[in-house]
Amino acid sequence: MTTPETPAPAKVGPDAIAETMMDLATQRGTEKTICPSEVARSLGGSHPDHWGPLMIPVRRVAVRLAHEGKVVIYRKGKPVSPDDFKGVYRIGLPRQD
Repeated sequence: MTTPETPAPAKVGPDAIAETMMDLATQRGTEKTICPSEVARSLGGSHPDHWGPLMIPVRRVAVRLAHEGKVVIYRKGKPVSPDDFKGVYRIGLPRQD
C-alpha cells in the first residue's frame, strides 16, 4: 500500500530503461559493470516498492541490448549468453580487447 511518504511509482517504459542503462554503463566505463538494481533505483527511486517492480523490465531490456551488441551480461565476472543465464548478473559495455 502506498502512503504519502511512498507515492506510487510512475510508469517506466523500455526506452527510458535502455537510456538509463546505457548512461550508467557509459559513466562506469568498459572496465567496470553496473548492477541491474542501479538502473531500477535510478528510475524508481530508493524505496524498494518502487524500484523492485522494475527489475524484470530491466532484465528484459538488458537481454535486448545484449542481443543488439550494446551491452554484455556478466555472471561471476564472465560474459554469459543473454538467452541462458540465471541468478545474480551485472551489465557492462562491450570491451575492446
